[in-house]
Amino acid sequence: MRYDKLVRDKIPELIGAKGEECLFHIAEDEEYATKLYEKLREETEELIRERNIGEVADVLEVVDAIISREGFSRNEVEAAKSKKREERGGFGGRIILDES
Repeated sequence: MRYDKLVRDKIPELIGAKGEECLFHIAEDEEYATKLYEKLREETEELIRERNIGEVADVLEVVDAIISREGFSRNEVEAAKSKKREERGGFGGRIILDES
């Protein structure tokens, strides 16, 4: 079966442990960036369908990889998040904008 997608680091090892073979390669920087954002879309779609903690964890794992790849620190991201929340609010108010 052909996948052509980013997988977690231990997947080839786990496939081998089952006595199966797989082909894989290590992505260069631009391919990695592209595949990370594709993986974010994939994991987000799974979260929307399944709505469970495992899927939330998968999305966060990809976001963490994006943070690292883009050269941000978790503190920088948290600061940007806090600034946006201070300026524009969060989502806890459950506000649905009907028209503007």
